[in-house]
Amino acid sequence: MLVRRVGAAGHLVLNRPRAINALTLEMVEIMDRALADWEADPDVACVLLTGAGERGLCAGGDIVMTRESVLGDGGRWAREFWRAEYRLDARIARYPKPFVVAMDRIVMGGGVGVACHASHRLASERLVLAMPEVGIGLHPDCGAAYLLARSPGELGTHLVLTGGRIGAADAVLCGLADRVVASESLAELPALLADGGVERAIAGLPAPDPMPVAELESARSWIDDAYRGGSVEAILGRLHELEDPRAAETAATIETKSPTALKVSLEALRRAGEMATVEQCLSQDLRVSSVCATDPDLVEGIRAQVVDKDREPHWSPPTLAEVTPAMVDAHFVPVE
Repeated sequence: MLVRRVGAAGHLVLNRPRAINALTLEMVEIMDRALADWEADPDVACVLLTGAGERGLCAGGDIVMTRESVLGDGGRWAREFWRAEYRLDARIARYPKPFVVAMDRIVMGGGVGVACHASHRLASERLVLAMPEVGIGLHPDCGAAYLLARSPGELGTHLVLTGGRIGAADAVLCGLADRVVASESLAELPALLADGGVERAIAGLPAPDPMPVAELESARSWIDDAYRGGSVEAILGRLHELEDPRAAETAATIETKSPTALKVSLEALRRAGEMATVEQCLSQDLRVSSVCATDPDLVEGIRAQVVDKDREPHWSPPTLAEVTPAMVDAHFVPVE
Protein backbone atom coordinates (compact mmCIF):
# COMPACT_ATOMS: atom_id res chain seq x y z
CA MET A 1 0.00 0.00 0.00
CA LEU A 2 1.48 3.32 -1.07
CA VAL A 3 0.54 6.59 0.60
CA ARG A 4 1.69 9.73 -1.21
CA ARG A 5 1.18 13.46 -1.36
CA VAL A 6 1.04 15.21 -4.71
CA GLY A 7 0.61 18.86 -3.92
CA ALA A 8 -2.80 19.33 -2.31
CA ALA A 9 -3.89 15.79 -3.18
CA GLY A 10 -3.48 12.72 -1.02
CA HIS A 11 -2.82 9.72 -3.26
CA LEU A 12 -3.56 6.16 -2.16
CA VAL A 13 -2.22 3.37 -4.38
CA LEU A 14 -3.34 -0.22 -3.87
CA ASN A 15 -0.06 -2.01 -4.47
CA ARG A 16 -0.48 -5.76 -4.85
CA PRO A 17 -0.54 -5.93 -8.66
CA ARG A 18 0.13 -9.68 -8.86
CA ALA A 19 -3.03 -10.24 -6.77
CA ILE A 20 -4.99 -7.57 -8.68
CA ASN A 21 -4.56 -5.43 -5.56
CA ALA A 22 -6.68 -7.70 -3.37
CA LEU A 23 -7.14 -6.10 0.04
CA THR A 24 -5.43 -7.30 3.20
CA LEU A 25 -6.07 -6.17 6.76
CA GLU A 26 -2.81 -4.20 6.73
CA MET A 27 -3.80 -2.35 3.55
CA VAL A 28 -7.20 -1.46 5.00
CA GLU A 29 -5.67 -0.16 8.21
CA ILE A 30 -3.07 1.92 6.35
CA MET A 31 -5.77 3.50 4.19
CA ASP A 32 -7.95 4.25 7.18
CA ARG A 33 -5.11 5.96 9.07
CA ALA A 34 -4.11 8.00 6.03
CA LEU A 35 -7.67 9.18 5.47
CA ALA A 36 -8.02 10.15 9.12
CA ASP A 37 -4.77 12.15 8.96
CA TRP A 38 -5.70 13.87 5.70
CA GLU A 39 -9.17 14.72 6.96
CA ALA A 40 -7.55 16.81 9.72
CA ASP A 41 -4.84 18.29 7.47
CA PRO A 42 -5.84 21.67 5.99
CA ASP A 43 -3.17 21.31 3.29
CA VAL A 44 -4.93 18.26 1.81
CA ALA A 45 -7.81 19.32 -0.42
CA CYS A 46 -8.77 15.98 -1.97
CA VAL A 47 -7.93 12.27 -2.15
CA LEU A 48 -7.22 10.03 -5.14
CA LEU A 49 -7.39 6.22 -5.12
CA THR A 50 -5.72 4.19 -7.88
CA GLY A 51 -4.41 0.65 -8.32
CA ALA A 52 -0.93 -0.49 -9.31
CA GLY A 53 -0.38 -2.64 -12.37
CA GLU A 54 -2.41 -3.25 -15.50
CA ARG A 55 -4.96 -5.80 -14.30
CA GLY A 56 -7.35 -3.68 -12.29
CA LEU A 57 -8.04 -1.36 -9.40
CA CYS A 58 -8.98 -4.09 -6.91
CA ALA A 59 -10.22 -7.68 -7.10
CA GLY A 60 -11.72 -7.44 -3.60
CA GLY A 61 -10.68 -8.86 -0.27
CA ASP A 62 -8.14 -11.67 -0.21
CA ILE A 63 -10.57 -14.60 -0.13
CA VAL A 64 -7.82 -17.21 0.13
CA MET A 65 -6.78 -15.61 3.42
CA THR A 66 -10.45 -15.59 4.44
CA ARG A 67 -10.73 -19.32 3.79
CA GLU A 68 -7.53 -20.02 5.72
CA SER A 69 -8.91 -18.03 8.64
CA VAL A 70 -12.18 -19.98 8.70
CA LEU A 71 -10.28 -23.27 8.61
CA GLY A 72 -7.50 -22.19 10.96
CA ASP A 73 -8.82 -19.83 13.63
CA GLY A 74 -12.58 -20.25 13.27
CA GLY A 75 -12.87 -17.07 11.24
CA ARG A 76 -11.41 -14.69 13.84
CA TRP A 77 -9.09 -12.98 11.35
CA ALA A 78 -11.85 -12.84 8.74
CA ARG A 79 -14.22 -11.08 11.13
CA GLU A 80 -11.47 -8.64 12.14
CA PHE A 81 -10.80 -7.92 8.48
CA TRP A 82 -14.48 -7.39 7.65
CA ARG A 83 -14.97 -5.06 10.62
CA ALA A 84 -11.98 -2.93 9.55
CA GLU A 85 -12.97 -3.06 5.88
CA TYR A 86 -16.55 -1.95 6.50
CA ARG A 87 -15.37 0.88 8.75
CA LEU A 88 -13.12 2.05 5.92
CA ASP A 89 -16.04 1.87 3.47
CA ALA A 90 -18.11 4.00 5.84
CA ARG A 91 -15.30 6.54 6.15
CA ILE A 92 -15.05 6.81 2.36
CA ALA A 93 -18.82 7.20 2.01
CA ARG A 94 -18.87 10.09 4.49
CA TYR A 95 -15.48 11.62 3.70
CA PRO A 96 -15.71 15.42 4.01
CA LYS A 97 -13.23 16.11 1.19
CA PRO A 98 -13.56 15.15 -2.46
CA PHE A 99 -12.58 11.50 -2.93
CA VAL A 100 -11.71 10.59 -6.51
CA VAL A 101 -11.35 6.98 -7.61
CA ALA A 102 -10.01 5.71 -10.94
CA MET A 103 -11.89 2.51 -11.77
CA ASP A 104 -9.93 0.80 -14.50
CA ARG A 105 -10.24 -2.86 -15.52
CA ILE A 106 -11.21 -5.21 -12.64
CA VAL A 107 -13.22 -3.82 -9.73
CA MET A 108 -14.92 -6.57 -7.75
CA GLY A 109 -16.12 -7.39 -4.25
CA GLY A 110 -14.23 -5.29 -1.73
CA GLY A 111 -12.99 -3.18 -4.63
CA VAL A 112 -16.57 -2.00 -5.06
CA GLY A 113 -16.54 -1.03 -1.38
CA VAL A 114 -13.49 1.23 -1.60
CA ALA A 115 -14.48 2.64 -5.00
CA CYS A 116 -18.23 2.98 -5.34
CA HIS A 117 -18.87 4.93 -2.12
CA ALA A 118 -16.46 7.67 -3.26
CA SER A 119 -17.73 11.13 -4.15
CA HIS A 120 -16.16 11.18 -7.65
CA ARG A 121 -16.19 7.78 -9.39
CA LEU A 122 -14.42 7.69 -12.75
CA ALA A 123 -14.82 4.55 -14.85
CA SER A 124 -12.64 3.77 -17.83
CA GLU A 125 -13.99 2.04 -20.93
CA ARG A 126 -12.02 -1.04 -19.82
CA LEU A 127 -13.91 -1.42 -16.53
CA VAL A 128 -15.11 -4.89 -15.50
CA LEU A 129 -17.19 -4.58 -12.34
CA ALA A 130 -18.96 -7.31 -10.38
CA MET A 131 -20.11 -8.50 -6.99
CA PRO A 132 -19.65 -12.28 -7.55
CA GLU A 133 -20.03 -13.37 -3.92
CA VAL A 134 -22.99 -15.73 -4.38
CA GLY A 135 -20.60 -17.94 -6.34
CA ILE A 136 -18.38 -18.47 -3.29
CA GLY A 137 -21.04 -18.83 -0.61
CA LEU A 138 -20.88 -15.22 0.54
CA HIS A 139 -23.11 -12.17 -0.06
CA PRO A 140 -22.49 -8.81 -1.81
CA ASP A 141 -21.02 -6.93 1.15
CA CYS A 142 -19.09 -3.66 1.63
CA GLY A 143 -22.33 -1.68 1.41
CA ALA A 144 -22.93 -2.85 -2.16
CA ALA A 145 -26.48 -3.90 -1.30
CA TYR A 146 -27.25 -0.31 -0.29
CA LEU A 147 -26.14 0.94 -3.71
CA LEU A 148 -27.66 -1.89 -5.75
CA ALA A 149 -31.01 -1.61 -3.99
CA ARG A 150 -31.17 1.89 -5.48
CA SER A 151 -30.28 0.88 -9.03
CA PRO A 152 -33.06 1.41 -11.61
CA GLY A 153 -35.83 -1.17 -11.47
CA GLU A 154 -34.53 -4.63 -10.60
CA LEU A 155 -31.05 -4.26 -12.10
CA GLY A 156 -29.50 -4.49 -8.66
CA THR A 157 -31.30 -7.76 -7.94
CA HIS A 158 -30.08 -9.13 -11.25
CA LEU A 159 -26.46 -8.27 -10.45
CA VAL A 160 -26.69 -9.67 -6.90
CA LEU A 161 -28.17 -13.06 -7.87
CA THR A 162 -26.08 -13.63 -10.98
CA GLY A 163 -22.79 -12.12 -9.80
CA GLY A 164 -22.64 -10.83 -13.37
CA ARG A 165 -19.93 -8.59 -14.78
CA ILE A 166 -20.76 -5.18 -16.22
CA GLY A 167 -18.86 -2.49 -18.07
CA ALA A 168 -18.48 1.22 -17.52
CA ALA A 169 -21.74 2.39 -19.09
CA ASP A 170 -23.76 -0.12 -17.10
CA ALA A 171 -21.90 0.89 -13.93
CA VAL A 172 -23.09 4.46 -14.51
CA LEU A 173 -26.62 3.22 -15.27
CA CYS A 174 -26.70 1.22 -12.02
CA GLY A 175 -25.40 4.10 -9.89
CA LEU A 176 -21.97 2.58 -9.26
CA ALA A 177 -19.97 5.13 -11.26
CA ASP A 178 -20.44 8.78 -12.23
CA ARG A 179 -18.65 9.22 -15.52
CA VAL A 180 -16.85 7.26 -18.24
CA VAL A 181 -13.41 8.60 -19.17
CA ALA A 182 -10.68 7.44 -21.53
CA SER A 183 -8.36 4.97 -19.82
CA GLU A 184 -5.23 6.70 -21.11
CA SER A 185 -6.21 9.89 -19.26
CA LEU A 186 -6.23 8.29 -15.80
CA ALA A 187 -2.44 8.47 -15.44
CA GLU A 188 -2.75 12.26 -15.53
CA LEU A 189 -4.97 12.45 -12.45
CA PRO A 190 -2.26 12.89 -9.76
CA ALA A 191 -0.80 15.92 -11.53
CA LEU A 192 -4.23 17.32 -12.43
CA LEU A 193 -5.41 17.11 -8.83
CA ALA A 194 -2.23 18.56 -7.33
CA ASP A 195 -3.76 22.01 -6.96
CA GLY A 196 -6.90 20.61 -5.31
CA GLY A 197 -9.23 21.69 -8.11
CA VAL A 198 -11.23 18.49 -8.46
CA GLU A 199 -14.17 19.63 -10.56
CA ARG A 200 -11.97 21.44 -13.06
CA ALA A 201 -9.55 18.52 -13.31
CA ILE A 202 -12.29 15.97 -13.91
CA ALA A 203 -14.16 18.14 -16.39
CA GLY A 204 -11.08 18.22 -18.60
CA LEU A 205 -10.77 14.44 -18.90
CA PRO A 206 -11.72 13.15 -22.37
CA ALA A 207 -14.38 10.54 -23.01
CA PRO A 208 -13.36 7.31 -24.75
CA ASP A 209 -13.95 6.84 -28.44
CA PRO A 210 -16.12 4.95 -28.98
CA MET A 211 -18.19 5.47 -25.87
CA PRO A 212 -19.36 2.15 -24.35
CA VAL A 213 -23.09 1.39 -24.43
CA ALA A 214 -25.19 0.32 -21.44
CA GLU A 215 -26.17 -3.23 -22.35
CA LEU A 216 -28.53 -3.67 -19.41
CA GLU A 217 -30.81 -0.87 -20.60
CA SER A 218 -32.29 -3.06 -23.34
CA ALA A 219 -32.80 -5.91 -20.86
CA ARG A 220 -34.87 -3.88 -18.41
CA SER A 221 -38.14 -5.22 -19.82
CA TRP A 222 -37.54 -8.85 -18.82
CA ILE A 223 -35.28 -8.11 -15.83
CA ASP A 224 -37.83 -5.89 -14.10
CA ASP A 225 -40.55 -8.42 -14.83
CA ALA A 226 -38.71 -11.49 -13.55
CA TYR A 227 -36.98 -10.11 -10.46
CA ARG A 228 -40.03 -8.64 -8.79
CA GLY A 229 -40.62 -12.06 -7.24
CA GLY A 230 -40.50 -12.27 -3.49
CA SER A 231 -38.25 -15.32 -3.41
CA VAL A 232 -35.38 -16.80 -5.37
CA GLU A 233 -37.66 -19.68 -6.39
CA ALA A 234 -40.26 -17.25 -7.76
CA ILE A 235 -37.63 -15.32 -9.67
CA LEU A 236 -36.23 -18.49 -11.24
CA GLY A 237 -39.74 -19.64 -12.13
CA ARG A 238 -40.46 -16.39 -13.92
CA LEU A 239 -37.10 -16.44 -15.74
CA HIS A 240 -37.90 -19.89 -17.08
CA GLU A 241 -41.32 -18.71 -18.25
CA LEU A 242 -40.11 -15.71 -20.24
CA GLU A 243 -39.53 -16.10 -23.97
CA ASP A 244 -36.37 -13.98 -24.09
CA PRO A 245 -33.43 -16.42 -24.40
CA ARG A 246 -31.39 -14.20 -22.11
CA ALA A 247 -33.80 -14.99 -19.29
CA ALA A 248 -33.26 -18.74 -19.59
CA GLU A 249 -29.48 -18.25 -19.71
CA THR A 250 -29.71 -16.09 -16.59
CA ALA A 251 -31.72 -18.73 -14.74
CA ALA A 252 -29.08 -21.34 -15.59
CA THR A 253 -26.39 -19.05 -14.19
CA ILE A 254 -28.26 -18.42 -10.93
CA GLU A 255 -28.83 -22.14 -10.46
CA THR A 256 -25.07 -22.73 -10.23
CA LYS A 257 -24.70 -20.45 -7.19
CA SER A 258 -24.85 -21.31 -3.49
CA PRO A 259 -28.53 -21.80 -2.55
CA THR A 260 -27.91 -20.38 0.92
CA ALA A 261 -26.01 -17.38 -0.42
CA LEU A 262 -28.75 -16.67 -2.96
CA LYS A 263 -31.51 -16.55 -0.36
CA VAL A 264 -29.44 -14.61 2.17
CA SER A 265 -28.28 -12.10 -0.46
CA LEU A 266 -31.80 -11.44 -1.72
CA GLU A 267 -33.00 -10.85 1.84
CA ALA A 268 -30.03 -8.55 2.54
CA LEU A 269 -30.74 -6.57 -0.62
CA ARG A 270 -34.43 -6.12 0.20
CA ARG A 271 -33.59 -4.99 3.72
CA ALA A 272 -30.95 -2.57 2.42
CA GLY A 273 -33.58 -0.97 0.23
CA GLU A 274 -35.44 0.11 3.36
CA MET A 275 -32.36 1.54 5.12
CA ALA A 276 -31.71 5.25 5.51
CA THR A 277 -27.91 5.17 5.60
CA VAL A 278 -25.04 3.15 4.20
CA GLU A 279 -23.78 2.65 7.75
CA GLN A 280 -26.90 0.62 8.53
CA CYS A 281 -26.15 -1.60 5.56
CA LEU A 282 -22.50 -2.03 6.59
CA SER A 283 -23.63 -3.09 10.07
CA GLN A 284 -25.90 -5.64 8.45
CA ASP A 285 -22.98 -6.78 6.28
CA LEU A 286 -20.91 -7.52 9.37
CA ARG A 287 -23.70 -9.63 10.84
CA VAL A 288 -24.25 -11.57 7.62
CA SER A 289 -20.57 -12.08 6.84
CA SER A 290 -19.87 -13.31 10.36
CA VAL A 291 -22.49 -16.03 9.98
CA CYS A 292 -21.34 -16.87 6.46
CA ALA A 293 -17.96 -17.67 8.02
CA THR A 294 -19.67 -20.54 9.83
CA ASP A 295 -21.46 -21.84 6.71
CA PRO A 296 -19.80 -24.72 4.83
CA ASP A 297 -20.48 -23.02 1.48
CA LEU A 298 -17.90 -20.26 2.03
CA VAL A 299 -14.97 -22.63 2.40
CA GLU A 300 -16.27 -24.85 -0.40
CA GLY A 301 -16.99 -21.98 -2.78
CA ILE A 302 -13.54 -20.45 -2.40
CA ARG A 303 -11.99 -23.90 -2.83
CA ALA A 304 -13.82 -24.51 -6.09
CA GLN A 305 -13.21 -21.06 -7.56
CA VAL A 306 -9.68 -20.05 -6.54
CA VAL A 307 -7.90 -22.90 -4.70
CA ASP A 308 -8.53 -26.07 -6.73
CA LYS A 309 -10.23 -24.12 -9.55
CA ASP A 310 -12.35 -27.09 -10.56
CA ARG A 311 -15.44 -24.82 -10.70
CA GLU A 312 -17.52 -27.64 -9.22
CA PRO A 313 -18.63 -26.59 -5.75
CA HIS A 314 -20.70 -28.98 -3.65
CA TRP A 315 -23.16 -26.75 -1.86
CA SER A 316 -24.68 -27.60 1.52
CA PRO A 317 -27.66 -27.59 1.48
CA PRO A 318 -27.57 -28.41 -2.24
CA THR A 319 -31.03 -27.05 -3.15
CA LEU A 320 -33.03 -23.89 -2.55
CA ALA A 321 -35.90 -25.91 -1.09
CA GLU A 322 -33.65 -27.10 1.73
CA VAL A 323 -32.67 -23.55 2.76
CA THR A 324 -35.33 -22.71 5.33
CA PRO A 325 -36.50 -19.23 6.42
CA ALA A 326 -34.97 -19.90 9.84
CA MET A 327 -31.60 -20.56 8.23
CA VAL A 328 -31.82 -17.27 6.36
CA ASP A 329 -32.95 -15.31 9.43
CA ALA A 330 -30.01 -16.64 11.43
CA HIS A 331 -27.68 -14.58 9.24
CA PHE A 332 -29.22 -11.31 10.46
CA VAL A 333 -28.79 -11.80 14.21
CA PRO A 334 -26.79 -8.89 15.73
CA VAL A 335 -23.13 -9.46 16.60
CA GLU A 336 -20.95 -7.56 19.06
